[in-house]
Amino acid sequence: MVTSSSVPRLVVAAPSSGSGKTTVATGLMAAFSERGLAVSPHKAGPDYIDPGYHALATGRPGRNLDAFMCGPELVAPLFAHGAAGCDLAVVEGVMGLYDGAAGRGELASTAQVAKVLRAPVVLVVDASSQSRSVAALVHGFASFDPQVRLGGVILNKVGSDRHEVMLREALEEAGMPVLGVLRRAPQVAAPSRHLGLVPVAERRADALASVAALAEQVRAGCDLDALMALARTAPPLHCEPWSPRGALAAAGGAGQQSGPRTGRRPLVAVAGGPAFTFSYAEHAELLTAAGGEVVTFDPLRDEALPDGAAGLVIGGGFPEVYAPELSANGALRAAVARFAAAGRPVAAECAGLLYLARSLDGKPMCGVLDADARMSERLTLGYREAVALSDSALAAAGTRLRGHEFHRTVIEPGAGEAPAWGFTHPERLVEGFVRGSVHASYLHTHWAAEPSVARRFVESAARSGPRSGAVPAAGPAPGPSPVARAR
Repeated sequence: MVTSSSVPRLVVAAPSSGSGKTTVATGLMAAFSERGLAVSPHKAGPDYIDPGYHALATGRPGRNLDAFMCGPELVAPLFAHGAAGCDLAVVEGVMGLYDGAAGRGELASTAQVAKVLRAPVVLVVDASSQSRSVAALVHGFASFDPQVRLGGVILNKVGSDRHEVMLREALEEAGMPVLGVLRRAPQVAAPSRHLGLVPVAERRADALASVAALAEQVRAGCDLDALMALARTAPPLHCEPWSPRGALAAAGGAGQQSGPRTGRRPLVAVAGGPAFTFSYAEHAELLTAAGGEVVTFDPLRDEALPDGAAGLVIGGGFPEVYAPELSANGALRAAVARFAAAGRPVAAECAGLLYLARSLDGKPMCGVLDADARMSERLTLGYREAVALSDSALAAAGTRLRGHEFHRTVIEPGAGEAPAWGFTHPERLVEGFVRGSVHASYLHTHWAAEPSVARRFVESAARSGPRSGAVPAAGPAPGPSPVARAR
């Protein structure tokens, strides 16, 4: 049913990466949350790490809006799902305002998300090396696409009072409101590594302090009342909010009403903890709606899989950072190997693929796959279009999905595994492995785009092993998932 969402909303964008979007977006989320508002946090694009900081700032799951992986038609429904009942929604953009999927025009850009959501844009400008030229820069971004409504500017890395005066005068001449001025403050920057910021799960105490410092900086330097007034100018958004049960029903097929036909809920173990932090909140919601019971575990600390596990999901993260600790947990590595050998379904993405390999940088891993992985100097990054080449517990052969790769490792396979995916864009022959009940790949996917994979996985788990309590009756969509809380 189409409904009207009138949640006030802002999109935080920038001319380029590194301008301070995450600083401002996270600080705004935290500052407004401190005012007692229910703030819905969102991130344009496929990024997993920033939403973890957003979740700390708001106490709600950070949710991604990716027009490439999920399609532009799902951006508004996914937004409405996450923002339901909130007082404000803040969307952090990706890269520069008009940057999107290579060679695809505006697809997956922050500008496209802002237009779909009918949301005003706040442009965060790194003003450290300019004065009057800031007006020309902002004018260009404001006029490039008339359908993108640029509502104001937040100036970042301003050097002095005099510098601020020059910038304000230039933007006043251009007719662009200045909604905030932030001085250089390296003490609030979050640490980063080769793939971006360090995830919250790896530095929770320090991350809390960083988010508190960002809130203080934004509160002191930004006009929160003016920003809230701008957010309230967003017109009603007419769409049917996404729901996991509704998505499964729309996907059709067996089990669409109440999950597996066994009448029991298979327990799906999902890897979490510092080494496996990459997951979209909708995945656990879909697994639950399909009839599974989702339980998280930490491969760094837990020496056994959750009791009664019938399916295993191992998402992305930084296993290369924790290779010695993962390798030292021989009891769990052996348990994972036995689980896969027993024919129970395993779905692994990127970090999960490396964990299932025979070794990672010479350290023994689970040995489920006849393959060895190692760190590389080369960054593999980009959107992908893929078709499943082999039947698996996750996808039937011929299933088409869009996803992305983001890693600095390579894997050298042996023999015996069938390929998981064939890439149709960019052209590449095959990627990933299917071995028995195991589906392992570098490709990160968003299951909201193809809910049938969650149902297929739960039904495979229901057929394969131990189960938990009874399937709940159909009803409202589940709340924030264990995976989302763990992030």
